[in-house]
Order: sequence, then structure tokens, then C-alpha cells
Amino acid sequence: MTAYILRRLIMTIPILIGISILSFAIMHLAPGDPASMLLDPSIKPEDRERMAERLGLNDPPHIQYLKWMGNILQGELGTSYVQRRPVADIIMERLPNTLVLMIASSLFAIILAIPFGVLSATRQYSALDYSVTTFSFIGVATPNFWLGLMLLMIFSVQLGWFPAGGIQTINAPFSIWDWIHHLILPMIVLGTYDMASLMRYTRSSMLEVIRQDYIRTARAKGFRERTVIYKHGLRNAMIPVITIFGLMLPTFIGGSVVVETLFSWPGIGQLFINSVFQRDYPVIMALTMFSAVLVVIGNLLADIFYAIVDPRIEY
Repeated sequence: MTAYILRRLIMTIPILIGISILSFAIMHLAPGDPASMLLDPSIKPEDRERMAERLGLNDPPHIQYLKWMGNILQGELGTSYVQRRPVADIIMERLPNTLVLMIASSLFAIILAIPFGVLSATRQYSALDYSVTTFSFIGVATPNFWLGLMLLMIFSVQLGWFPAGGIQTINAPFSIWDWIHHLILPMIVLGTYDMASLMRYTRSSMLEVIRQDYIRTARAKGFRERTVIYKHGLRNAMIPVITIFGLMLPTFIGGSVVVETLFSWPGIGQLFINSVFQRDYPVIMALTMFSAVLVVIGNLLADIFYAIVDPRIEY
């Protein structure tokens, strides 16, 4: 297992380099430049040139990339063009908020998806099964931004049950309940897609497992149905579902961009969107690479957990 992990980590190096080159190229192909965004439109051309020279924007793109890569290898993410602060400090300010949202959404998805997926499989063709199946298809097909807008319109604008955005009430002392109150809607929106996906995979995997011979043997021995399903069946049914856990991380990263922007949640997703509009290259590149590393780690963890759950798997 250790050798496999080392091989996977080594294989990620060219992948991350490729992602960085592609991201850097896309940014420089876009019209405009950071100097034009930072300066007043009426500024003199020579002042704009001085700003571009100071930011290193007059260098050829490949020279800019090599300088950026050299700084990355030294652990330096650069300085934000807009905020004039170290990029690492800006990200660390926002990262806890995104992690909280992702963890809450993951728990929301897992806690509801697995029990309902199991119940749907053990009660096949029942009203519960049809309800879970219908919900899972709708949940997978519903875009995050549309679901978020609907929840905002119903529960914030019309009913007034939840705040429309932010992380806490403005000019109010911090309280856990107020913070949770602001978290609920973005958590539901971000977790719905993965909850629906997990329900489908859990149901499908459980249906396959409960038809196996060892399940019939366990029932013939007189074990309670609950023991047969949750002790003998669920463990094996979770083997293919484990892969989905690793794939949840990329969907959360992509979904957080939409959800955080929609709900004004001050996380790295909102920071990424703001940086794109402001053409803040150092922040964009740092967040792109950070997201790529998280995706790689998520896939690696999925493989490791897969081997832990199923001892037959060897790497």
C-alpha cells in the first residue's frame, strides 16, 4: 500500500504541472489585463505601462509562468494584485468557511443518503422506494444555482425563515445559532446533488448484495433481518459507494463556487469568482492549484478506503 501511495503521489506531479500550464494559458488568452482593471480608465498610457511593468505583465507568458512556478516551489504564492496582500493569507482567511460548508454538506448528504438508500433497497417497489428513486433522479438533475434561487425565494424572501446570505447577522454579536441559521440553506443546496447520487448508488449496490448466497445463508441461520442487512450486507454494499465519497470532493469544490456566490458565503469559492472578475492572476492560480491538489487527495483517499473496506483488493 505504501508503494502504491508513493507511485500515485509521483504521478500527480505531471498532472498538476499540466493543470497549471492550462490554467495559466487560459487566463492570458482572456481579453484585458490586470493593469487595466486596477487603474482608472482615464489614466495616462505611460502610467499604465509602469503598472504593468511593476506587476511583471510585460514579460512573455512563458517567462511569467516560470517565475510563478519558481515562487511556488519556494512556497511563495505571490501577492494579490487587488488586495496587495500575500495570497496565502487571503486564502487562509476564507478556507475555514469553505471547509465548514463542505463538511456540513458532506454529513448532510451521508447521514440521509445511506439509510434511505438501504431502506429503498430492502423495500423494493414500495412507496418509499419510488419516493427515494424519484428524489434521487430529481436531485441529480437539479442545478445548484436553480435550487439555491428557489430556496432563497421561498424560505428567505417569502417566509423569512432563513437569512438570504452572509455568514452572520450584520452588527450582531457572534452566536452559534445565528451562524448555523446562515449555514442551513447553503448546506442543503451544496449537499443535495451528492445526497441524491449516494442514494442511487447505495440502493443499487444494496440490491445486488441482498441477492447473494451468504445473505440467504445468514437468514437461514436465524439472524435477525436488521443484523443481516446492516452487519453482513451493508459492509459489502459500501465497497462501490466508497468510490463516490472520493468523487464528492470535486463536486463540492465546483459547487462551492456557485453556492458561496449565491449566498454571499465568504469562502474560497466566492474569492475565486471575485478574483476572476478582477483579473487577480496570483489568487486565481493559487486557488486553481489548491483545488487540483484537493481533487487528487480525494481520489487517493477513495482508493485507500476501498482497500480498507475490501481486504481482497491489493495494490
